[in-house]
Amino acid sequence: MDHVFLDLERELTLFYRRARSASGEMAREVHPELEPAAYGLLVRLADSGVQRASELAGFFGVGKATMSRQLSALEELGLVAREPDPADGRASLLVLTEEGARRVSRVRAARYERYVQRLGGWDHKEVAELARLLGRFNESTG
Repeated sequence: MDHVFLDLERELTLFYRRARSASGEMAREVHPELEPAAYGLLVRLADSGVQRASELAGFFGVGKATMSRQLSALEELGLVAREPDPADGRASLLVLTEEGARRVSRVRAARYERYVQRLGGWDHKEVAELARLLGRFNESTG
């Protein structure tokens, strides 16, 4: 076995474990009843604007039932709302509510500060390279 890929597997395992823990923390900061996986949905809506549930499911690689359950919970918490899709009267678009946008923005600002503190000693080129490589990795696994 190639030790480079074994090293990668070890580091990604640790990274995933810590990322799951961080997602839980961020979700609870948005709302105490928010599931960790739902935090990513809020971020996606904040970054991309209105989306259909099917687009979100495809982006995250989950089934429609899972997406529906998570979106229903976000609606019940008042963080996401459905709007009629003007292009298709049978479909709806999902959008962050003002409250959802405010909460996500607050948590993301705090997260940004944590990244600045953690990586403050890194050269900006290293941070940019890390972001580039993670983006490339995410594209290859999507």
